[in-house]
Amino acid sequence: MSEGSREVWPGRAYPLGATFDGNGTNFALFSEVAEQVELCLFDEQGAETRLPLEEVDAFSWHAYLPSVGPGQRYGYRVHGPYAPEHGVRCNPGKLLLDPYALAIEGQVTWDAACYSYNLGDEDSINEADSAPFVFRSIVQHPHFDWGGDRRPDTPLHESVIYEAHVKGMTKCHPEVPEELRGTYAGLAHPAIVQHLTSLGVTAVELMPVHQFVHDHRLVEQGLRNYWGYNTIGFFAPHNEYAASGNRGEQVNEFKYMVRTLHEAGIEVILDVVYNHTAEGNHLGPTLCFKGIDNRAYYRLVGKTPEYYYDTTGTGNSLNVQHPHTLQLIMDSLRYWVTEMHVDGFRFDLAATLAREFHEVDRLSTFFDMIQQDPVINRVKLIA
Repeated sequence: MSEGSREVWPGRAYPLGATFDGNGTNFALFSEVAEQVELCLFDEQGAETRLPLEEVDAFSWHAYLPSVGPGQRYGYRVHGPYAPEHGVRCNPGKLLLDPYALAIEGQVTWDAACYSYNLGDEDSINEADSAPFVFRSIVQHPHFDWGGDRRPDTPLHESVIYEAHVKGMTKCHPEVPEELRGTYAGLAHPAIVQHLTSLGVTAVELMPVHQFVHDHRLVEQGLRNYWGYNTIGFFAPHNEYAASGNRGEQVNEFKYMVRTLHEAGIEVILDVVYNHTAEGNHLGPTLCFKGIDNRAYYRLVGKTPEYYYDTTGTGNSLNVQHPHTLQLIMDSLRYWVTEMHVDGFRFDLAATLAREFHEVDRLSTFFDMIQQDPVINRVKLIA
């Protein structure tokens, strides 16, 4: 690990995430509780360079690096209070994903360092470096040749929606080349497209394709998270479904799949899981949100904020009462429509997103934002 010696400019507080402009990359990360944020860059050999972000505007820590471009591996370390009893869990020993990462490389190799406490002693703090065991965020080039792509825009009452799993749909299909089976490219193969059109399908509803985690408990049992309802990256297509690579290639492969299905008159609807994340409860790992701003991202129990208010059965619930968390969800939805050209969403446990306090509220802020958004209110929405 080395301290940064790269050229660093102030950059912009918005948009959040890593934004490549053709010459360099702007990095911006939201945190209300951070006292210092380090941008961590990784080279081809895995060596880490840490660059303190000196500029802060409206709780957005930011910098522009003129020398950084697509394919760059990065993450964040957030310095600040570690006081679970007050709902804050900053720990600079943990390398954190960018919540706005457009591409994610790798998976978690489960180790005690992935946790902010010593296993078996939840009141302790574990400051071991998690970098060798966790994901890398990837700077992504935004360009893709969409050609003349147009949304099929099939009226809902005429829609025939086929629920599909990217891997399961093609993994054993004899007409799909073996190297494409179980991938976005496999789903775009002529044999699959012909099968869907022969059935009269007008839309595929893909089970979760946001980057997800294989739970520690499952891995210990020799199992995998097949279904994907354990999101860690709301902007990044799951990297294990890509035939072309997972250092940004998965993004273009997903776009190619959408373009191909659109050419056949088939819409793409995503099953999305915005109600919780893969970080679990107070005994879960620190991979992203928990270490950046635990109180902003998660609903906590009022008088005992070391615990998570869980209406999902997964250990945590996203805090849709916080304006930044609502912004994250809306930014993610808009990104998948405008940049990835998807045609709609099916919301997993949508009732959780509508809980202002305890009960489901049909007049909730989340529903209001959906209805008023000029991008999202035009696509298919299923709850």
